[in-house]
Amino acid sequence: MEMTLQLTIDCAEPQRLVAFWSKALGYVPEPPPDGHGTWREYWAASGVPEEELPDGAGDTPESIVDPAGRGPRVWFQQVPEPKAAKNRIHLDLKVGGGRGVPLAVRAQRVAGMVESLTEAGAKVLRVMDEPDMGQYGVVLQDPEGNEFCVV
Repeated sequence: MEMTLQLTIDCAEPQRLVAFWSKALGYVPEPPPDGHGTWREYWAASGVPEEELPDGAGDTPESIVDPAGRGPRVWFQQVPEPKAAKNRIHLDLKVGGGRGVPLAVRAQRVAGMVESLTEAGAKVLRVMDEPDMGQYGVVLQDPEGNEFCVV
């Protein structure tokens, strides 16, 4: 049996997170299927009742894809309730190169990515600087408060 993986992130503003996570992951907004100008048009043609679509849903992309086709599709699902507690699952953006790369180089790579992501709207929660353990990483929040790490 073949299986694919989609990551779904609940959020208040899908377009905001599409822009942020596209930059963070090197992904691109997913275009609507051929023959449809918007996802909303596609959903209507597929039989999704209009009353099931929130205002503005599908007018702009609400999902992102890996342009190389390797990573999972990420869909930002609009929900009415705000985030209330710590994530039970999170993403690790592994930009440092792993333990085979000197710690100082890994820390520099992580810092560069963190700077880029904070400019895009992320907030730093804490730095995990543990040279005795050979570890350097940063815990951040995306623009809606979802935690993730850059290591």
